Amino acid sequence: MASLTEALNDETKKPVVVDDCCTLIDEEVKEKSGLSGLAIKAGYGAVKGIKPGFIRHVVNDLLPEFALGLDPIHAEAVAQNKPVPAYFEANAGRVADALLAITDEKAKKAKSGVVKGTYEKLRPTAKKHVETAAPRLGRLIEKHAK
Repeated sequence: MASLTEALNDETKKPVVVDDCCTLIDEEVKEKSGLSGLAIKAGYGAVKGIKPGFIRHVVNDLLPEFALGLDPIHAEAVAQNKPVPAYFEANAGRVADALLAITDEKAKKAKSGVVKGTYEKLRPTAKKHVETAAPRLGRLIEKHAK
């Protein structure tokens, strides 16, 4: 079995993986409610408005690092013969920490003031939102890591 990094970055599958990741992000943002949901939706809209295809471009660029960061958690699920979505949900804090460590570094180097400013405003609540997305992310990974 290929590692998660190999599976998600397979050039024959990567465009579909990126599409599914963009759909996951859109769905997660759409489901947000309340004041924090409004802030997330506004921030996401601002970032999407930077240029057409910006989110897809960012997901495509970050996918190799995200796959590498999630590979150990995925490997544990597989080794323990556990469903990936349930394992990601049970380890949502680790999943969030792995992804946010990557985005934190990228945000520091962002050239766009809109991206940097939006990230800084939303970062304090990001972990809980990524944790909420962990089962959906696990389903996406389970689908593509075969």
